[in-house]
Order: sequence, then C-alpha cells, then structure tokens
Amino acid sequence: MKNRIKVERAELDITQQQLAEAVGVSRQTIVAIEKNRFLPSTPLALKISRYFGKPVESIFILEETD
Repeated sequence: MKNRIKVERAELDITQQQLAEAVGVSRQTIVAIEKNRFLPSTPLALKISRYFGKPVESIFILEETD
C-alpha cells in the first residue's frame, strides 16, 4: 500500500511532528508510514484522513499486489 502523507503535509506546510501530535502518535510512526515501513491501523488511517479532510482512499492507495 502506498500513501500520500508526505504530499498532503507539504500542501498544508506541516511537519511530521505536527501531524503526529494531531493524530496521537510519535513522529517516528509518521516517518515509518511515509516510508511504507509500517501500515497504520484502521483507526489511525481514519484519523490521518480526517486530519487532511479527505477520504481514506485518497491518502492510502491499495496496490494490485496488496
């Protein structure tokens, strides 16, 4: 699964730390998700999507191999 978190953060000009604090995780968690090293739980994916005001499918993209 790919994600657009880094792109979305850039559009809002927010840091990984700011996003992490807003959704209640560590900055390291955001780093790991952005680098596709960690798949977020469903509640966390929903919180991130809600933060950006977009549907979860526009932030997290399921690939054919998933």
